[in-house]
Amino acid sequence: MTENDLKKLCGGIPPLGPEWFQKAQARLDNLTKPRKSLGRLEELAARIVAIQETIRPELTRKRIVVFASDHGVEAEGVSLYPREVTAQMVLNFIHGGAGINVLSRQIGVEVEVVDIGIDHEFEMLPGLKSRKIARGTGNMARGSAMSRLDAIRALGAGIELAREAHRDGVNMIGCGEMGIGNTTPSSAVAAIMTRQPPEKVTGRGTGITRNMWLHKIQVIRRALRLHRPKRSDPLGVLAKVGGFEIGGIAGLILGAASLRIPTVIDGFISGAGALIATGLAPVTKDYLFASHRSVEPGHRHALKTLGLKPLLELDLRLGEGTGAVLAMSLIESGVNILNEMASFDEAGVSTADKG
Repeated sequence: MTENDLKKLCGGIPPLGPEWFQKAQARLDNLTKPRKSLGRLEELAARIVAIQETIRPELTRKRIVVFASDHGVEAEGVSLYPREVTAQMVLNFIHGGAGINVLSRQIGVEVEVVDIGIDHEFEMLPGLKSRKIARGTGNMARGSAMSRLDAIRALGAGIELAREAHRDGVNMIGCGEMGIGNTTPSSAVAAIMTRQPPEKVTGRGTGITRNMWLHKIQVIRRALRLHRPKRSDPLGVLAKVGGFEIGGIAGLILGAASLRIPTVIDGFISGAGALIATGLAPVTKDYLFASHRSVEPGHRHALKTLGLKPLLELDLRLGEGTGAVLAMSLIESGVNILNEMASFDEAGVSTADKG
């Protein structure tokens, strides 16, 4: 994929038609309930109708794509855990023992694990897709996280995985991630894309101490002074201070939107990917559903910038796509209400007296 290919794809993402929201609401208002009494479930259903452009939408196959990558900035001491944990957790995903596996099994969601930049060479492993760009990014505090070409490659990997999902019949997709140290590049991305100072968007990540948190903020400030990334150039932001998994998530969002597939974003790192995606193609936000609000402070600012209201407030900060999976069940509930609930006529129930 070239930069021109990326621009063409972004420019071709269609806006949602208001007439489909009207059609959806008309049907919802004729179901056996007081008007709008199911609140946000009705809102979710209407948006799925507008995305799929049918009054009888389907969410029959759901997939979470978990991008895993390592980060050079981990060498600055911004995480409690060593980078080896990234590869170890990927093995846990493949063996079905992680939080994302448990929750996905519960509601019937496929989990696809993608090595987009882990600092480890795996043997051929069933259940692991390799889209490796490099063995981790560069240290953003001392140089660019990646080249502009590698940023395009990360986006391209996500776009291609969205296309594969479409060919497989997936009609709702979620994004998750794993990468030791990845809240640091996510905070840097958020600082630029939300116009907030680093201290407002930087949290404790895996539970670092206050002194480590203050050090983490200084590392991010140093990276931003070094690179001076511009909000008007999201691709440059990704290249200078981002991560391969952040790029993969952004690409997945763009690719899914181009194919009219709704995407459920997870927590802070997914939010950083969404900021890059919507920076490249603002219309993409119409295809996004915010699953939850993470305890990471930058996530609140990311959601505000994206104009998305989270479905859940559960104090989650695990990542992996766990919040996205939980939200998928709510979105599916809204669609099931639309498709399966009887109308007043069908049930022989009198409508409200409008006089």
